[in-house]
Amino acid sequence: MNKKGDHFLKEVTKHIKSKEARNLVATELEFHLKKAKNMWIEKGLCEAVAEDKAVEEMGNPIKLGQELNKLHKPKVDWLIIILLVTAMGLGFLPIVALGYTNHFLINKVIFVILGVAAAFGMMMIDYRKLERLGWLFYTIGVLILIMLSYFPTTAINGGPYIKIGSITIESLMAVPFFFLAWASFFNNSRLKIWHLGIMYLFSLYLFLSIPNLSTTFIYIMMVFVMLWWSLLGKKKALIITVVPICLIIIGGLFFWSSAKEYQIARILGFLNPESYENGSGYMYLRLKELMSSARWFGTSGNKEFIQAAHTDFVFVSLTYYYGYLLALILVFILSLFVVRMIAITHKINGHYGKLLLVGGMTLFVVQFIYNVGMILCLLPITSISLPFISYGLMPTLFNAFLMGIVLSVYRRKNLKSSSFI
Repeated sequence: MNKKGDHFLKEVTKHIKSKEARNLVATELEFHLKKAKNMWIEKGLCEAVAEDKAVEEMGNPIKLGQELNKLHKPKVDWLIIILLVTAMGLGFLPIVALGYTNHFLINKVIFVILGVAAAFGMMMIDYRKLERLGWLFYTIGVLILIMLSYFPTTAINGGPYIKIGSITIESLMAVPFFFLAWASFFNNSRLKIWHLGIMYLFSLYLFLSIPNLSTTFIYIMMVFVMLWWSLLGKKKALIITVVPICLIIIGGLFFWSSAKEYQIARILGFLNPESYENGSGYMYLRLKELMSSARWFGTSGNKEFIQAAHTDFVFVSLTYYYGYLLALILVFILSLFVVRMIAITHKINGHYGKLLLVGGMTLFVVQFIYNVGMILCLLPITSISLPFISYGLMPTLFNAFLMGIVLSVYRRKNLKSSSFI
């Protein structure tokens, strides 16, 4: 580029406020200038004159810069942010209803602040740069699971965890790293099916060796939904999906024939709680009783004790204390997250961005549907939190991270890169 070409690029890009867009536009304009310049050289003009002609064809740099600034301006999805703040605000209701005005309330405030910071922090990160770090994220996820398998501090909610000062490392912490890793792997056409198979089976083995069935279930659902959006194609995805389902059915039959008495009792307690009212069916009957005793605006009079009312059973406690109306509002707000993520997915052209949105939406939906489903006794009881409502640092950060990814993808949906880049 001569001085006129460089001056033109600087004049255009100085009107573009976004640094990411500025670099993209500069690269794109330089490409088009070189292309136009070569065309004039082929017509017989010297290099300097050809470049001057190419610059003149591009038009007014100030006007062009202003138009490109509007086109590539980063977007903020205010609907997701409003839903995020609203859902986190509703998360204080169980704490207030239970009278936890001491350290629980203080901790909840800290969790929300950290969650908001995590969401906005991820929004500011260019998600496209994460694609190159797939192997790093996979390695970190594996290391977390290995640490939990062989060096656990103690166990919580049926699964091991490691305590380092005030930081608690549990299996759910590995899922975001695997989420980013699989988005990268499924967008890489060079990876063979057997490569993906080995990586998946190895990670699944680590999850099962901990064990934490709820986190393992979330992980399995995430991978198989993302699989259908991968570059492998629908036919291969169908084969890969059908084979594990058949193995699960066979494994389920084998488990039933060799299961211990208490394991069978847990399953039967879910299927027929009335016959196990003093054992494994008690909690299902208890949930039905609490949900049926609630009113549209909450239960009046003496209120009964609810186990894990601010964590796993937070949906039943909110319904019991505040009524069906609040429960419906909560379901509506969490459903809006899903609807909005689906809408954003249709607006994104990049395949990697779509994979991130689909994977993040799956992780959110599985938690949401399963938690509500087990409260309604439609699904077996397990330790799965209700997004943004259940008390706890890790669940809050986990779902805030997912929303941050969504915000990051949406923010850069207008940063269109050309095929030459």
